[in-house]
Amino acid sequence: MKKREILFQGVHLIIVFIFLAGTSSCDGQKNSTNSDDILKKSKITSFDSSLEDVESNNSSTLNSFQLLNFDNQISDVVRTIFQDSKGNIWFGTQNGAFRQNGKTLIHIDNIKSELGRGVTIKEITEDKDGRIWFGHTGGISVFDGESISNYYKSDGLLSNDVWCISIDKNNHLWIGTIDGVCKFDGNRFTTFEIPEGKIDTTRGVSSTKMIHDIMEDSHGRMWFSTNGGVYIKEHDVLSNISEKDGLKTSFVNQVIEDKNGSFWISTSKGLFHYTDKTLKNITEGITENLKGTGSIMQDSNGNIWFNSNLRDIYSFNEKGFSKYRITEANHGPAPFQIYEDQQKRIWFVGFGGAYRYENEIFINITKNGPF
Repeated sequence: MKKREILFQGVHLIIVFIFLAGTSSCDGQKNSTNSDDILKKSKITSFDSSLEDVESNNSSTLNSFQLLNFDNQISDVVRTIFQDSKGNIWFGTQNGAFRQNGKTLIHIDNIKSELGRGVTIKEITEDKDGRIWFGHTGGISVFDGESISNYYKSDGLLSNDVWCISIDKNNHLWIGTIDGVCKFDGNRFTTFEIPEGKIDTTRGVSSTKMIHDIMEDSHGRMWFSTNGGVYIKEHDVLSNISEKDGLKTSFVNQVIEDKNGSFWISTSKGLFHYTDKTLKNITEGITENLKGTGSIMQDSNGNIWFNSNLRDIYSFNEKGFSKYRITEANHGPAPFQIYEDQQKRIWFVGFGGAYRYENEIFINITKNGPF
């Protein structure tokens, strides 16, 4: 097994301005009512209610959106965000990886493709030893606190085009690629066979073997989101949830397990709730017809967050739906990922950079913060 190890040096250090008056800054944003900066929030109180954007002069329903400095984004495209056990926040972008430790924002130069080129980071996770793993367009990489090690197809990786990674309870790394799944135990890569699906012609990049997301549930089962539905590995048995079971499509983007042990399945034709082997499309009549859902996340209060049609952001609980929409004239979050950090702040990272939703406003987080 070959391993490319590069000392963690030669990084670009960016000194981050600490906003001592963060609260007053947020208040200033909240009072802004420029027509281009208005974020409209609509309330839907039942599954079958019609969806309407509600505009009001009441400040509680008009939430302002303000760009701090659009030319100073962490990156124009932020693919993923992750907070490690030490509290550091990692950003995976089209310009590589960044780490924010509360004081400084550091760009890590040494995550490279096999040809020595820069990569787009698509997912970040942490193993039980505190090492940070990156899945990207040039393979996988790991940071052990001192150095970066890069692994490629020539080392046994199934494909250098990695779309997702996940650490299981045995501290093994599962890697989803455009050509299927493999597992890495720290010494060798093992291919795990998943049946082929279909090519999604609505995407710029697709394949019959593409793996969009991997998740381990509370029972130790591995869930694979594919172009052939959801595949579930329980011990040595592989089962499938797809159109034959009630999904409107077999193009599955992500699966999460909620606090009650039920599952939420994000697809190209809506969000499905899966419990007691029963599927229910909860977005039917709520999101635009046949619009799929992307990232999904349950926050610490039990709310389910997801996005649809790229820029339409929703939260859902037993009271119904809330919709958050940025006007087309405005730069706003078109999230690849929705994430809650250890401070219970909700992040949206994607096209246009990184944003947090706090006090009913979206805050653009640039290289200068506010972190």
